Amino acid sequence: MKTVTDPDVRASLIARLSALTPDSARRWGRLTAHEMLCHLGDAFEMVLLIRPRPNTVRTRHRPIFKGIWLWSAVRFPHGVKTNPSHDPKVDGTRPGVFEADRERLIARLEAIGTATDQDALEPLHGLFGTMTLRDWQRWAYKHVDHHLRQFGL
Repeated sequence: MKTVTDPDVRASLIARLSALTPDSARRWGRLTAHEMLCHLGDAFEMVLLIRPRPNTVRTRHRPIFKGIWLWSAVRFPHGVKTNPSHDPKVDGTRPGVFEADRERLIARLEAIGTATDQDALEPLHGLFGTMTLRDWQRWAYKHVDHHLRQFGL
């Protein structure tokens, strides 16, 4: 199973992110390419405890659900409503300078990929419940891959 702990996997994701342009056309969803970079950057900053986790998000503990979505080849579905604090159209970061927003995301991707301390990461995911370091590193891969496929990359 691919995770962002593997330097080759991270390099592949970064190469795909580098191919993204402000006018890359989406295949589904409502985020622009630039908004998607902000969305991922915000989500990763929440995992890294840089961005606070909103108290309004209910956490559900679903170990079987987490096992299927994180640890199988099943892809994330299209159209799942995102956390409003990670949505640039609601409370998330608004797009600024495209390259700076991409670099922020890449730096956060690297931080999750090289993390070794479980206590340095958010302990909970809103849908999956309790998350281990390895869970977050798998989630990071699947989340970025999902959005890159959204833009045909």
